[in-house]
Amino acid sequence: MKDREHDEAMAEKFRNDPAYAVELLNSILEDGDQAELLIVLRQMAKAFGGVQNIAEKANLNPTQLYRTLSEEGNPALSSLTAILKAMGLRLAVERVRAA
Repeated sequence: MKDREHDEAMAEKFRNDPAYAVELLNSILEDGDQAELLIVLRQMAKAFGGVQNIAEKANLNPTQLYRTLSEEGNPALSSLTAILKAMGLRLAVERVRAA
């Protein structure tokens, strides 16, 4: 039950502060932790209207979206970009600075 409460709290945080959601996603993408990315995307889906709503906006099957965002999920780039677009976000590429 504790996870569900945490997910609700994070969804509320993302709704109230979308800039925080962007910062967190960028941080996760920089670290390359796919499991953490999927957790945050599930929480963000909840914040931005629920999986059903995001699936409709992204033109994805809701069942497939649930699977894609599950712990075992492995989203294709096309799915990831569609999900982010449905949330009003997009992927971007930045040059890594040389050390």
